[in-house]
Amino acid sequence: MKKNQEKEREELDELDELESEKKGSPLLDFFRGFKLSRNIGIDLGTATVLVYMQGKGIVLEEPSVVAIDTNTDTILQVGKRAQQMLGRTPGNIVAVRPLRDGVISQYEVTLKMIEYFIRQVCKNMFFQPRVMICIPSGITEVEERAVVDAAREAGASKVYLIEEPMAAAIGAGLDIYSANGNMVVDIGGGTTDIAVLSLGGVVVSESIKIAGDKFDEAIMRYVRRKYNVLIGERTAEGIKKRIGAVYDHANPQSVEVKGRCMSQGLPKLVSINSKEMIEALAEPVTAILDGICSVIERTPPELLGDILRNGIVMTGGGSLLYGFDQLVTRVTGIPTRVAKDAVSCVAIGTGKSLDHLDMLREGAINLSKERKARL
Repeated sequence: MKKNQEKEREELDELDELESEKKGSPLLDFFRGFKLSRNIGIDLGTATVLVYMQGKGIVLEEPSVVAIDTNTDTILQVGKRAQQMLGRTPGNIVAVRPLRDGVISQYEVTLKMIEYFIRQVCKNMFFQPRVMICIPSGITEVEERAVVDAAREAGASKVYLIEEPMAAAIGAGLDIYSANGNMVVDIGGGTTDIAVLSLGGVVVSESIKIAGDKFDEAIMRYVRRKYNVLIGERTAEGIKKRIGAVYDHANPQSVEVKGRCMSQGLPKLVSINSKEMIEALAEPVTAILDGICSVIERTPPELLGDILRNGIVMTGGGSLLYGFDQLVTRVTGIPTRVAKDAVSCVAIGTGKSLDHLDMLREGAINLSKERKARL
């Protein structure tokens, strides 16, 4: 009897222990909701911000637009909701894009925007994240410092920078660390970055402030000049995405556009086709082609042989204009292709570089000085 009672007690004790382990202490339950900090990479684009979280991939993609109440100087909306307000706000509310030509134009607004995006992806993080941000290769030392300071004030524990063409090449799957030349053309919203890469570094580069935003402006000017109709930025962007082309289309497409007649002041509907887009976008596209040719001219002969064999890789939203790769091939004589998932290449490359943070220097990297050394 005694032995049976002792066994029963032991079994009961074991059950109690198992139940207590399942329940856990209140302190453990509290901390279970939190996660340790993860490194994050940010593609701080003029048109769109993409955030890559280490171990998860791209977790956020939002327009870089902020809506501000000018009466109280407070931020009302950020991202997609703010973008919907562009051109539709009352007098006291202004929807702004705090990044222009790839750099910060409104520091305080950019700071709040970065802070909002970091908070969105790091809701339950216990420690502040280490952040890597990609920047245009033509950025100045002052602009570079502004990006680092804004990220630190927004909640990053450490800030690292990477050049956009480098991140784009990594995201496109190119082997930039071998003794082999690769050429990348990244056409974003504010800047076009062109670079020749070899042995993990940039050999020749050029950054021009002509990209997606200039395409939109060119379309607005063309519609105003040819049809005497005024359209907004969002409408021009919609035309670009739907029928934007820089090369003869096999099957020409058209789209109906609503705007304001400049002579009558009344709404007017016009039809625009993809052939007209070639004419409308001729000026900014020619400037980008000139930049590509300039980089090729300054490339060492040994690397030119590699580029002729490997071809030119195009990334960024601007590269998705119909026939852009065919046009570059015709102008340069070098086979050109658009990278898979071209829009996300820079963010993916920035994210992949997070695995090597310990090998990088924190803070500003003084690209302007490095650029002078390349010339």
